[in-house]
Amino acid sequence: MTPDLIERETTIAAPVERVWSLITESEHVGRWFGDAGAEIDLRPGGAMLMRWTEYGEVRARVETVEPPHRFAYRWAARNAAPGDELADGNSTRVEFTLSPEGDRTRLRVIESGFAALAVDDEARAKHHEGNIEGWASELGELAEYAQKVAV
Repeated sequence: MTPDLIERETTIAAPVERVWSLITESEHVGRWFGDAGAEIDLRPGGAMLMRWTEYGEVRARVETVEPPHRFAYRWAARNAAPGDELADGNSTRVEFTLSPEGDRTRLRVIESGFAALAVDDEARAKHHEGNIEGWASELGELAEYAQKVAV
């Protein structure tokens, strides 16, 4: 049985307000997370679109915006059709929690909803494993990006 969630935590050498900008503003998300751009309507219910050169586009919907400490969105899984409403069964939920640690930020990411995906066990496990690897890579890229860019 595939676990339902992925939890990752890291410390980033930047203040909370800066990390908040890096995870919520299109110009930044489209550089450290997606490598081909992003669009974010930063309000609950707002649309998101993240792009990768290798993987194409993934759409998402903003769920929670509590600056500068909590941001969550639901993003389409591989079984979501272009016009489908994002819900349990065709998407997972990603939540970022930011807390200050001196002049650094502790960033916690939880992605949940894998167990509810309406796909077979093999596809569910593949999606979960791919995202485990993805978050390890992406959070490393975020930490590096935070050192290179001024907000």
